[in-house]
Amino acid sequence: MEETNFWSERIAHLVIMVLSILIMILSSSYGLGTISSPGAGMYPFAVGLFILPLSLVLFLSSLKCEKKKEAILSGGRIGTFLSFIGTCVFWILAMPWLGYPVVTLIAVFLIGKVMKLEGWLRPVLLSAGTTLFIYLLFDFWLYIDLPRGIWG
Repeated sequence: MEETNFWSERIAHLVIMVLSILIMILSSSYGLGTISSPGAGMYPFAVGLFILPLSLVLFLSSLKCEKKKEAILSGGRIGTFLSFIGTCVFWILAMPWLGYPVVTLIAVFLIGKVMKLEGWLRPVLLSAGTTLFIYLLFDFWLYIDLPRGIWG
């Protein structure tokens, strides 16, 4: 099995930390607004603020580990990775024709199977619950029209 050290991970975590700081700085120039009346920069600022401590924790934990470990995409994992990428490409390409709810239902189901959820019931419940939650959140509560494709 191929082994790798933590240098590439450390560099990646540092890059993500720098990008999250950059996101927070740039988004604040758009105006943050208030909680009751958020500005255009509020969401990207919150995302950067969320990513920064996570990448910092990952960076610090990689400093503690000096053992070598198996490479992420070794052996049979490459097939799982390519299946996940293929599902994401399907989701993007099929969205205009089939619409958000149908494509998301199919894509989350496929990702559940790729991630080896057992049986059929768990992936079906995961895909139905995810699709329903996101549909209710964006279309019903936030009044953001999602692509409906041939159905709408």
